[in-house]
Amino acid sequence: MRVEPTTPQGVVDLVVAEILARGAPTWLRVAIDGAPPTCPGKLAAALVDPLRAAGRPVARVRATDFLRPASLRWEHGREDPDALYDDALDASALAREVLDPLAPGGSGHHLPSLWDPVRDRATRAPRVEAVPGTVLVLEGSLLLGRWLDLDLTVHLAVRPATLERGTPPDERWTLPAYARYADQVDPEHAADVVVRLDDPRHPALVRRV
Repeated sequence: MRVEPTTPQGVVDLVVAEILARGAPTWLRVAIDGAPPTCPGKLAAALVDPLRAAGRPVARVRATDFLRPASLRWEHGREDPDALYDDALDASALAREVLDPLAPGGSGHHLPSLWDPVRDRATRAPRVEAVPGTVLVLEGSLLLGRWLDLDLTVHLAVRPATLERGTPPDERWTLPAYARYADQVDPEHAADVVVRLDDPRHPALVRRV
C-alpha cells in the first residue's frame, strides 16, 4: 500500500469523485465507517453540498438510529465490548428498512431512523422516498464485515494509540471491540476507500498498489 498526504477538503473531493465515477444508477449506497473519535458524521455532512451541486440528491442515515433495544444491547451488561460488537447494531433491520429498498429494483421507500437509543423506543419515523439518483450516506462504526449490501465503503482509520487517546475514559471499555474489528474484519483492506486520520488536520489516503 502507498500512503499519500492530503487535506480534509482533499478527502471530501476524493469521496465525491469516487461516488460520481460510479455513474448515475437509480440509487447509490455509501457507508462512512469509523470509530467515534474519527467523526464519520463530519465527513458524511461534508459530502452533501458538493454532491447536490453535482446534481445528486443525498439521504443521510445514522447507524445509531438502528440499534437494538437496550434489553438486547445490554443483556450482558452495559460495558461489554463483545455485546457492542455483536449485538448493538440491528443489521437486519438496517438492511431491510434502508439498504434493500435502495437496491436495484427496490421501491426507494426507506426509513430514515428506526430506534431512539436514548429514549429506548421506536422513532416512528415515516418512510421517505428516495428520488432517482439519490446517494444514501450511511454513517457509523463497526459497519464492515456484516454482509450489508453497499456500493461504496469508506473507512476512517486510526492507530490503536490514537484511538485510545481520543476515546473518553468512560468509553474506553469499547476499545476491545475495535481491536477485534481490526483483527477479524481488517477494514483497511476491506473498504474501497481508506483515510488515515491520526491527525485530522493532516489526513492521508491509503492507495493499494
